[in-house]
Amino acid sequence: MHITLEIPDDLAPPLLPPGRNPARVALEAIALEAYRERRLTGYQLRSLFGIPSRYELDGFLKEHRVEKYTREDLEQDLASLGG
Repeated sequence: MHITLEIPDDLAPPLLPPGRNPARVALEAIALEAYRERRLTGYQLRSLFGIPSRYELDGFLKEHRVEKYTREDLEQDLASLGG
């Protein structure tokens, strides 16, 4: 799926960190919000971003100030794996 966003030039600097790919910034924002709302599991988030380990996902979540992994997250991840 392709999504196009138009951001006014005067609002782009506060929304887009310098040196970051705008498409990646937007995808991270959408995916992290879905993760916070429990619409994506940790496993799905790792798959989306090619994050190889749970440890690296924890670092990614910490960098984005997302709450810690909960027991409910674990249960959802296990269910998504068929376990």
